[in-house]
Amino acid sequence: MNNFEDAVILGVAGNFAGHLQQAGEADDFALYGDVNANKPQALFPIYVPRIEHPYLSAYPLNANTTKLPNDILNLQIEPELALVCDVTYEDSQVSQLTPTHFGAFNDCSIRRPDANKISEKKNWGAASKGLATQLIALKQLTPNSDIDRFRIASFHKRGEQLFAYGEDCAVHEYSYFYNDLLEWIRDQMNHQVDRGPMENIHALLKQANFPSQLVVAVGATRYTDYGEQHFLERGDESIVVVYDSSLYQPHDVFGMVQKAQFGTIGLSYVCQKVV
Repeated sequence: MNNFEDAVILGVAGNFAGHLQQAGEADDFALYGDVNANKPQALFPIYVPRIEHPYLSAYPLNANTTKLPNDILNLQIEPELALVCDVTYEDSQVSQLTPTHFGAFNDCSIRRPDANKISEKKNWGAASKGLATQLIALKQLTPNSDIDRFRIASFHKRGEQLFAYGEDCAVHEYSYFYNDLLEWIRDQMNHQVDRGPMENIHALLKQANFPSQLVVAVGATRYTDYGEQHFLERGDESIVVVYDSSLYQPHDVFGMVQKAQFGTIGLSYVCQKVV
C-alpha cells in the first residue's frame, strides 16, 4: 500500500455541482462568501503530519477497511478522484503544485449537522478514509490529455446486493479541474482564512514544517437516489472505481465489482469492508 504518512491530505468542498446540497452542507457556506454552484467552496484538512490535533493527527488511509466511529453515526461514501502532488515552497508560501499520480479515493464522511468545521466530519481515526493502492501515473493535467478519458463510479454492497451509490461521472465534469484547480488549491493553501466551516490551511502547513507532498481529494460526485438515502452499516462494502472509458464501459465496471475481479490497466479502485 502507498504510504503517505508524511504527506498532508486535503479535500475540496463543493467542486461538483449538486453534491453539497445532497450532503446537507450547502447552508454551511451560505453566510461565508460567494455560494456559486460552479466553483469550489473551501479546501479542508483531513490529515496533517506531525501535529497534535483532535481531528487531524491520526493517519486515516486504509485500502481495505472502513472502521466505524465508536458512536456510529450516519456515514456515507464520498467517491472522489485523488491527486498526488509534489509541493514547492518559496518564502514559506506554496509556489507550485506538481501532480504526479491520480486514483480512486473514498472520502467517507459523517453527516454531523452540529459540526463547526468540515474536518470534524472527516477523520475519526485509522481507516476512516480509503485510497487505492494502485495509482496511475499522471503525465500532465491538461485538457485533452489522458486523464480526460477517466470516469468515477461508486457502489455499495450489502449482503449479496450491489447498488450504484454515486452517479457515473467523467473527471472533467468537476467545476474546477486542470490548471484552474491547481491554482485554486495553491491559493487556498496560502490564503484561506479560519472562518465558519473553513480553516487556515497555511497555519497547519507551518505547524507540520511544510510537507513536500500533498494528497488532495478533488471533490465528491453527486449521489444516486439510492446513495443519497442509504448510510453505511457494519458488514457493508464500499467501492470507488476510477476507470479509463476507452477500455471499459459502465457495465464492465459493474461486472468487475460484482465478481471482485478487476482489470490491471487503466483502473484504480478502493474496496473497503465496513467494520
